[in-house]
Amino acid sequence: MIPLRDDIPSRSTPVVNVTLIVINVLAFFYQLMLGPELGPFLREFAVIPVLYFRDIMLTGAGGLREVTPVDLGVPLFTSMFLHGGWLHLGGNMLYLWIFGDNVEDRLGHGRYFVFYLTCGVAASSAHIVTNATSRVPSLGASGAIAGVLGAYILLYPKARVVALLPLGFFTQMIRLPALFFLGWWFVQQFFYGLASLGVQSAQTGGVAWWAHIGGFVAGAVLVWIFKKRDYRPAERDLWWEGRYRR
Repeated sequence: MIPLRDDIPSRSTPVVNVTLIVINVLAFFYQLMLGPELGPFLREFAVIPVLYFRDIMLTGAGGLREVTPVDLGVPLFTSMFLHGGWLHLGGNMLYLWIFGDNVEDRLGHGRYFVFYLTCGVAASSAHIVTNATSRVPSLGASGAIAGVLGAYILLYPKARVVALLPLGFFTQMIRLPALFFLGWWFVQQFFYGLASLGVQSAQTGGVAWWAHIGGFVAGAVLVWIFKKRDYRPAERDLWWEGRYRR
């Protein structure tokens, strides 16, 4: 299922959400400009799990060198703004565009930014722990966005998500409760994550399922800390709030 939109109006301009999307797009175009230097760049600014458990040399843009605390800390943040291809970028930004604006509404601009980064770090940490021997650079915004989804499903469980359902040569537009749409998404990630345990070797890559799981759980927990306690619906949004509470 491919989400197209939800039915919750934004009560404020999602400046942080839009800024995050712009940064991700600009970072991807920068990656495209690197050419043969992209490999060393990713080894320096993407997350490589094995570096957090073993003393090995890092071959980055600056050549071969010892791993420092900066080498371990910086990628936890930079990796969430890097992507492995057009589909990777497009899929992540679609989810962020649809679900991020409403979470920003409920958290506030500054809190949403900190929340997003925190979920991204939590997602990378989950990936590191569950793939401790991997030498493959991990990158992408999906872990942080999973945190946004974890917050959304608790804040707006009765919202409706309009999605495209591919059926072979045909497609069908459907409307689903966010609780079902995002709940099913998480269930898929969880079972794929269980199946991946012990399968990926130090030399193989794949989808970072546990980053998705870790980010989603972090978002579901942290939203209660970050959400605004004095949130009140704007006058033009009362129709939605009334429907939501029934």
